[in-house]
Amino acid sequence: MLEQRRRIIDANLNRAGEGLHLLEEIARLAADDAGLTQQLKTMRHEVLRGDFAFNKELIQSRDAEGDVGADMEVPGEGKDKELPIIVVANARRVQEALRILEELAKIPGTTPKLEPDKFKKARFDLYTIEQKLLSRLLRREKAGRLTGLYAIIDSHALGKRNHLEVAEQLIRGGAKAIQLRHKLDNKSELLAIAQKLKKLCSEHGVLFIVNDYMDIALAVGADGLHLGQKDLPVAVARKLLPMDMILGISVNTVEQAKTAEAGGADYIAVGSMYPTESKEKAIVVGPERLREVRGAVNVPLVAIGGINRDNAGEVAAAGADGVAVISAVLGVEGVEKAARQVIKAFEVGK
Repeated sequence: MLEQRRRIIDANLNRAGEGLHLLEEIARLAADDAGLTQQLKTMRHEVLRGDFAFNKELIQSRDAEGDVGADMEVPGEGKDKELPIIVVANARRVQEALRILEELAKIPGTTPKLEPDKFKKARFDLYTIEQKLLSRLLRREKAGRLTGLYAIIDSHALGKRNHLEVAEQLIRGGAKAIQLRHKLDNKSELLAIAQKLKKLCSEHGVLFIVNDYMDIALAVGADGLHLGQKDLPVAVARKLLPMDMILGISVNTVEQAKTAEAGGADYIAVGSMYPTESKEKAIVVGPERLREVRGAVNVPLVAIGGINRDNAGEVAAAGADGVAVISAVLGVEGVEKAARQVIKAFEVGK
């Protein structure tokens, strides 16, 4: 019986180690998260730590050729999987292995070399790490799509035109993201508009982002929320948002950008690049500030403020991943054509 227990212990230590190593590599190379990488590496070493004599006993007990479950397969197990699914599957795998090890360690006389509390702590720590890593990957994928044209539908600039019709034109013109900026007080009206825009964007694979109003973003299941410096602190907002909703922050200094990234911002809007009529009392910082921010943070950057087809290439050359525009597409005739012109100018500058 002791030999069989050793085989179970050995198999589950291997299972836990393999799963943790894979999660560690995903955190390091896919999520680019040093903190999670270190936590997973430390956990792996702690779980697998044991004296050489005990490890020899475990290795001696192996019988890979006689393992009746070695060739067993589950339907669908071999299908291609996306990275978030792999994270969940391997986290579950490790958690199950840790629970088995914890229970075996409690059996009297099994071995004095296993510590049940160590496996229990690792299992509960992994629940939190899994959540953070999955959130990081889901948000990173969305934020990575913020390239090219980030079109802002400002209700004031829109005038009497229909939000949905203009959004359709912007999407046909190549917009990768649509932000709804609405400064009116009628939340019922705003909710109805946001619901329609969210549906449209989802149908076309375009990100839908709500400016300022977290309640509206949550109500419609927006892809993201955008906040300014006078709104909720970024760390507070991050805790309140779903794990897959990206958070953007407007900044005009390098320090603000660093604080935003540290607090959990998934992208940063830097501006104002040039004088603009879309925002009162805008602080013009220019493309040079964008270069400075690019050298200080690792999240995607969206240039904003006074950008049009004549200067979009300049901010692209300064390090912008995308350009947020209002007047350049809403203040001219032919929204779709204007969108294409801004995108073309931006791409030339990259």
